[in-house]
Amino acid sequence: SCHACHKEGGGTPLNFYGQAFEDQGKNKAALRLIAELDSDKDGIANGVEAVKKSNPGNPNSLPSKPGNWLDLSSIIPKEVQTLFPKAEAWKPLDATLTEKDLKRAEAMGVRLSGEDENTIYIPVANRRPIGTSLIFPVIYKNETFFLLMSTDRHLNISQVKALESQELPFELGAELFQGFKGSALHSIPKRDGDGLATAINSAVKRAGALVYIRLKGA
Repeated sequence: SCHACHKEGGGTPLNFYGQAFEDQGKNKAALRLIAELDSDKDGIANGVEAVKKSNPGNPNSLPSKPGNWLDLSSIIPKEVQTLFPKAEAWKPLDATLTEKDLKRAEAMGVRLSGEDENTIYIPVANRRPIGTSLIFPVIYKNETFFLLMSTDRHLNISQVKALESQELPFELGAELFQGFKGSALHSIPKRDGDGLATAINSAVKRAGALVYIRLKGA
């Protein structure tokens, strides 16, 4: 489950276990390096929790009482579920990138890297996908905030909005996101400059390319 490393599911901020995993290289060797740590400070080592199927990133999840963190209903962030009230099921898709994917992105005018890999949330109704959703970060003036993007089943953007941005030293007004609605993921216009709107545009364009390449190119 993405909740092992993320606070609210794939794409959201890292918890202490996820940060430790990233700091050690985010690979198989990193799991061994952090196995003896107790990242969530619940008195039980990360490796022990992993084996017992409790969450090493959540102090409320213990081997004796792991909770429902591995249930599908818990894997989908609540903000994402709210966008698709008609969803009867969900298909979370890990969007990892191959060299071929990176070249396809460059052909679209987007430079992706492993840092852009994410989880795509796909709502299903009547056994058919009805859209997509993705949570992804934006970095501006050394501040990191997160956006939630959703699309219809044709991969046209339905909405882009900020998540929990109240503590930022700058305001994320609605006008920064209105221009994305209706845009096809593979043809989001590029914005020049170095301001906040440009940082958001760049992040949305990368997220759009990631979803498009994984769903159309898979």
